[in-house]
Amino acid sequence: MSNGSDARGVLAQLWRWAVEDPAALDSTRLTGGDPVLPSNFKIATAATASIAAAGLAAAELWRLRGGRRQRVAVDARAAAAAFRSERYLRVDGRQPPGAWHPVSGFYRAGDGRWIQLHCNFPHHRDGVLRVLGCDGTREAVTVAVAGWKAAELEDALAAAGLCAGMVRAPDEWQRDPQAQAVAELPLFEIVQIGEAPAEAPGSGDRPLSGVRVLDLTRVIAGPVCGRTLAEHGADVLLVTAEHLPSIEVHVIDFGHGKRSARLDLRRADHAERLRSLIRSCDVICQSYRPGALAAHGLSAEELARLRPGIVYVTLSAYSHVGPWRERRGFDSLVQSVSGIAHEGGAAAGLDGPKHLPAQALDHATGYLAAFGAMVALARRARAGGSYLVRVSLAQTGRWIDRLGRVAGLGAPDPRVEDVDEFLQTTETPFGVLRHVAPAAKLSETPAHWACPSVPLGTHAPEWWT
Repeated sequence: MSNGSDARGVLAQLWRWAVEDPAALDSTRLTGGDPVLPSNFKIATAATASIAAAGLAAAELWRLRGGRRQRVAVDARAAAAAFRSERYLRVDGRQPPGAWHPVSGFYRAGDGRWIQLHCNFPHHRDGVLRVLGCDGTREAVTVAVAGWKAAELEDALAAAGLCAGMVRAPDEWQRDPQAQAVAELPLFEIVQIGEAPAEAPGSGDRPLSGVRVLDLTRVIAGPVCGRTLAEHGADVLLVTAEHLPSIEVHVIDFGHGKRSARLDLRRADHAERLRSLIRSCDVICQSYRPGALAAHGLSAEELARLRPGIVYVTLSAYSHVGPWRERRGFDSLVQSVSGIAHEGGAAAGLDGPKHLPAQALDHATGYLAAFGAMVALARRARAGGSYLVRVSLAQTGRWIDRLGRVAGLGAPDPRVEDVDEFLQTTETPFGVLRHVAPAAKLSETPAHWACPSVPLGTHAPEWWT
């Protein structure tokens, strides 16, 4: 079993990569270690370190505001529960429907290779069925996939803007041009992209009091970033559009601490309203494919001119470089193409792949994005400037892979009753929620969400603070 010192070393490395004051690490306390979940991958280590990094960055922002150093504590079991927060959500005592559609999952192609289809959004599902030329039953899809070679189907679906991934062994992925492009990147980037005067970190009794965050993300990774900034006091406004699909369990679980408004960038008046929000915000977080928002005049460079001093956080699936940079992707697909699912199946003795017991790439990427945003805010406070924070699921997956392994397949799979000490109860418009509480414990500014999750479009597109 690994212990808190394992995660502590990983946290120290994250902190060094961010070029932050190493003295701050003395105020952290990390307890427990892998295995917490049934996997040989060090999921709890990744969870503990990434959550602690975000908590420590929040503590340092509070110190910049005139507070003193505070203690930051993270327990591995709490961190692992946070990495599966959507699994443990209960609404009025019941588990809400999951995100996984029955047609999604692994299929064996005609050449014997496995391919994963991701069909959780209706338009992705309809598109996959059109390419396959079959109806939407698991049996029909199985027959249709068997008529393809896996790599050719992967390419055909990608060309149609759909979501799939051929399962690769780790060494096969490492030879792939996309993997080689990702290997040249750091885990995260915090890059100055413009000049701007230093901005005082603000006032208030929380690390991010008065900080305005525009959240243009969906699914898990991006929403975790906004939720994390909200738990440290930011005014987070989630903006989505009526025509964009959503999954309710994600809306509820990743909406803690946020308000929610609707704007449609296809409408000129709505696009101008969004620009008005940007002119007076501090952080924008977006998870569209690289180049998608730039087509609307909302690239990082353009927004740094519109709002000097902005922190622009961007999350993608396969990174901003390489032949796959514009491909749509999700956590489970990155696990499939990169060798993680292949290794999981082999370790479990299965005739086929197996995903991690958590959406670990998603959650870690979200916490790392929030970490990067807060480090950038601290840099802005000290020296000024506009900043780009860049992360991707593929970079995070490579990082988790390189953390090493632990003999964890025999670990019990924690049920909701096993993590009750890490849950809290909140009344919301959806009902009474029982959900995972913030895992980072700060001694002077306890992390909490100031408002409950709300249905999409509940609020007007305006700032409260």
